[in-house]
Amino acid sequence: VPREARVLDLACGHGRHARFFAERGARVLAVDRDADALSSLAGIRGVEARVADLEAGDWPLGDERFDAIVVTNYLHRPLFAPMLAALAPDGALLYETFAAGNEAYGRPSNPAYLLERNELAELLGKRLTIVAFEQGHVSAKGHDAVVQRVAAVGTARAWPPVLQVDAGATA
Repeated sequence: VPREARVLDLACGHGRHARFFAERGARVLAVDRDADALSSLAGIRGVEARVADLEAGDWPLGDERFDAIVVTNYLHRPLFAPMLAALAPDGALLYETFAAGNEAYGRPSNPAYLLERNELAELLGKRLTIVAFEQGHVSAKGHDAVVQRVAAVGTARAWPPVLQVDAGATA
């Protein structure tokens, strides 16, 4: 995600990722339905906070476009189409959330909020170029979960990247 990029932190909570990208020079729109959580972003340079209930009514961002979109620990499947439409043709999508199997470790446990095996890869692979995809059990700071993670870019992004190879090198 280049400096000066316009980044959407969707369902951002207290804005951990909004802060991360703003510190690196991005212009971030942090969206969440929790006004109290968003208030922690007040005064942070490069971050605009917007209260919106992402699950009520139409896509709240109209025809706004973003160079990058980040989503973590959130799943509302009806948002995929408008979210992908809001991504620039050469933009980057970073998405991580809970997957089937997480019910063994606590919340969320409702299948409506858990990705099925390979769901992100199958859904996004039709519209974007997947750069990295992971799924499975993770353990961090004593908390276990089952997640899927994807990093993907729009098809207008130059791909594959040009690699510099030393012609005299051997394998």
